[in-house]
Amino acid sequence: MPKPPAPIPRRTSLPPQDPMRYEPTAVRPVRGKARRMEHHMDIQPHWHSWGQLVFSITGAVRVSAQGESGDSTYIVPPSRAVWIPAGVVHAVTAIEQADLRTLYLHESAVQALGTEADWAVCRVLDVTPLLRELVLQMAVEPDPAPAAADQARERAIGALILDELRRARSVQLGLPMPREGRLRRLCEAMLDQPLRHADIEGWAAEAATSPRTLSRWFSEELGTSYGQWRQQLLLAKALSMAARKQPMRLIAAELGYASPSAFSAMVTRAVGMPPSRFFAEA
Repeated sequence: MPKPPAPIPRRTSLPPQDPMRYEPTAVRPVRGKARRMEHHMDIQPHWHSWGQLVFSITGAVRVSAQGESGDSTYIVPPSRAVWIPAGVVHAVTAIEQADLRTLYLHESAVQALGTEADWAVCRVLDVTPLLRELVLQMAVEPDPAPAAADQARERAIGALILDELRRARSVQLGLPMPREGRLRRLCEAMLDQPLRHADIEGWAAEAATSPRTLSRWFSEELGTSYGQWRQQLLLAKALSMAARKQPMRLIAAELGYASPSAFSAMVTRAVGMPPSRFFAEA
């Protein structure tokens, strides 16, 4: 008799951490903030009047954003970051214990990044070793303003961070999310426990519908197929595991593939390169 699925851990939902105390200004255009998040801790939906870059030094987080063209969810391992423009409602969930880092960018800093259209929407970016170290060096204390020497150092590091962001490679790694209804609840369940069901039949039964109807929901509401959506989810989870240096055979088994070669074939089809290269570049 198959084992019942493990219960979804109860979440701890917290408000944003005094964001106005970290508000970027024309004098301090790039500000840093650090927050330790325990497994399944949520930061409630909120928005800022400035741009924001979110990534974790250790552990993976899930960033959900509400855009004009629809909602999206990004699973972010330490090798990736999510850019969130000003005014976009977003929330953060820790998939595992995570050392979260946030950069807040003043309007002048965003303008310095280059083409406005590139920074007007959410994007997933590569985090280079240099960008990671620069963020680690950025002061994370709230107001009051630091001494003149420390403020000069902050501006110098901020300028280098902006240069790295201009050079950062965008990555097509995000999951469109329905705004409401049964498909929204189902997609959230898949994000929480992607391996609870091995196929569309299991998820359709959970949603009290047929596989054909579920396929139509994905096509009509998200503009993608069930298979493509789930593939992106598994790729994101694989990246998170690879960031923790887990071996390929373990990642393949954890994601429900019969063999490492079957998993390798999926990754190669999805991203155009074998997982060894994909994870190495990540």
